[in-house]
Amino acid sequence: MGDTESTEGRPDRPGDKLQGFLEGATAPPPPAPLRCPDCGLRQDRYRTLYEGHWVLLEPRVVVPSHHLPPRRRWVIGVDGVAINTWDAEPTPGAMCRVAHHLACPYPATEPLWPCPRGTAMREKNGRRAQRLFNLPDLRDLPDAG
Repeated sequence: MGDTESTEGRPDRPGDKLQGFLEGATAPPPPAPLRCPDCGLRQDRYRTLYEGHWVLLEPRVVVPSHHLPPRRRWVIGVDGVAINTWDAEPTPGAMCRVAHHLACPYPATEPLWPCPRGTAMREKNGRRAQRLFNLPDLRDLPDAG
């Protein structure tokens, strides 16, 4: 009693694809390179609880959980699986990982983490990506006029 749905034996629950997309678990699975397909920066890739879905997390970036909005907080379980803590209220001092799509300098849409810390991370990644491709800063180019 109490358990109304059993997911045992179902390799891909119907909501996994949508939920993985909504949470940013859209990284290409191994053996694809550990790089963001948009900016080319190297990332940490983790398997998620969503069958067949992986997430790119900012390497070596751990922030206080209360600095990220709900449903954007990732923790790594003892088995190495990335878990999104959803709406769970973080305990005092709790730390979490940042999904790369929040800090990617080339987001396809509005930034999902519109705060000073998120803006600073996107700007830093923008400088890193620029150095990666050795592109000149547009402000340094002479006017075409």
